[in-house]
Amino acid sequence: MLKKIPLYCTNLKRYVDAEGGETLLEISRRLSAELGFTPICARVNNKTEALCFPVFQPKQVEFLPSTKASGERVYVRSLCMILYRALHTLFPGAKLKMEHSLSHGYYCRVDGLACTPAEVEAVKAEMQRLISLDIPFERHEKLTSDVIEIFRTQALQSKVDLLETVHDLYTPYYTLDGLSDSYYGALAPSTGHMAVFNLIPYKEGMLLLPPDPADPSRAVEPLPQEKMYKAFTDYLAFNRIVGVSNVGGLNRCVLEGKAADLINVAEALHEKSIARISDDITERYRQGGARIVLIAGPSSSGKTTTTKRLAIQLMTNLLKPQMISLDNYFVDRRVTPRDETGDYDYESLYALDLEKFNSDLNAILRGEEVMLPTYNFTTGTREYRGDSIRLTEGSILLIEGIHGLNPELTAQIDERMKYRVYVSALTTLSIDNHNWVPTTDNRLLRRIIRDFKYRGSSAEETIRRWPSVRRGEEKWIFPYQENADAMFNSSLLFELGVMKDFGEDILRNVPNDVPEYAEAYRLRKFLSYFLPVSEKYVPSTSILREFLGGSSFKY
Repeated sequence: MLKKIPLYCTNLKRYVDAEGGETLLEISRRLSAELGFTPICARVNNKTEALCFPVFQPKQVEFLPSTKASGERVYVRSLCMILYRALHTLFPGAKLKMEHSLSHGYYCRVDGLACTPAEVEAVKAEMQRLISLDIPFERHEKLTSDVIEIFRTQALQSKVDLLETVHDLYTPYYTLDGLSDSYYGALAPSTGHMAVFNLIPYKEGMLLLPPDPADPSRAVEPLPQEKMYKAFTDYLAFNRIVGVSNVGGLNRCVLEGKAADLINVAEALHEKSIARISDDITERYRQGGARIVLIAGPSSSGKTTTTKRLAIQLMTNLLKPQMISLDNYFVDRRVTPRDETGDYDYESLYALDLEKFNSDLNAILRGEEVMLPTYNFTTGTREYRGDSIRLTEGSILLIEGIHGLNPELTAQIDERMKYRVYVSALTTLSIDNHNWVPTTDNRLLRRIIRDFKYRGSSAEETIRRWPSVRRGEEKWIFPYQENADAMFNSSLLFELGVMKDFGEDILRNVPNDVPEYAEAYRLRKFLSYFLPVSEKYVPSTSILREFLGGSSFKY
């Protein structure tokens, strides 16, 4: 008689028995009535695993639906493999490139395919056919040298480049209906789990749309993001020029001793972009507008350094920048709005005294001297400490804060007087052609390093707070990003290589017995694909110095 293995199921808050070698999928089917949902993956000892995971020892298991963050990632990865399988069936010579998240979906180009409405509709129909057949995603693991040959046979050169530079002995991969691929995380048990999606023509490619988080029974509606698309496209063109579009290419650059050159070129691109924005602002200023520059962006996008570098460029255009911090216009803590958990919601627009802020701005624009408030974060009250501001001939006001693009922030200010800049780390580097680098992961790693080095916060604490930060961004920042007069992409092609050692060291301190370990482990796995790049090549004015330290700017 087989020995029973006790598993602690956190969903049910009790132990359940498993047979040795039984998979999580088989166990979940036995528990389906009690679970009340169909899981797409599971968290095993606080690590996300596919449901094909076999059990041989006691474990703690939490089954996850596709509506949870880890489940959403599994759902989208699995959709991507279905898309690859469909394209390979209909257009065998076409090459899929999953580029980045955009317009509530995932933008992809297909080399060798025009992506006409008829072609996209045919691919979508083939995906639906594969889903209706409920074909299993089969996980395998072989010597990396064998997997490289499989991918070379399928002309997946970006995967070959990555595996040849990472040097793992064994590599996991998946097959779907006989076609091989790799995804850097778990896939669903079978295609039948991905019934809800849409695929539409978009620009030169296609947009893959997952379920709507607000209503998972239907695909999300695309959101027009013309300016965001252009910001991504401009950087993708730069990637092609320097010959580094994926992690394998970056790793080869490091191995060949070219990292310093890449850093210099990437930093020069940043400087050129900021100079262009400065020139545009200056032109509007000389035409009688743009007296106030509002710089906005999500957490860890590099707003502060961007503002300081923009100020320098404006000075070279013979303007005199002066700065105001939005944080100093917080209302007193006793009247600060609270979020759904009851905590103070400092990310809400209404945590600011909008009436006072607009009144002061209008007075400043009239040429009056205005006494500036200071918010005391210890007492939670506004104070006046003798700071004042007056705009003189050639002066321009720079205001950095997350709400800069929200029309309600400056509702009482003449539109001609405003120039809005949106800053975000729009990561254009891919792991390989089927696996993109999420912009949110780039920003989260920046924040983990900065919070640890300068704010006394552990990676565990930063990861725990991140979902709340993201909810605030979705509500207060992202809906207004297309209001920008200019977009600045603060990502740097080399930065994940520089952050690798810093990030891995900090993430290793997250204990195994906390829920945040799952995210810490995932980020460590992600960083493992990068070869380290020495920070000594990063200049003191780099946006990356805002997070790593060593900046020549004062924060």
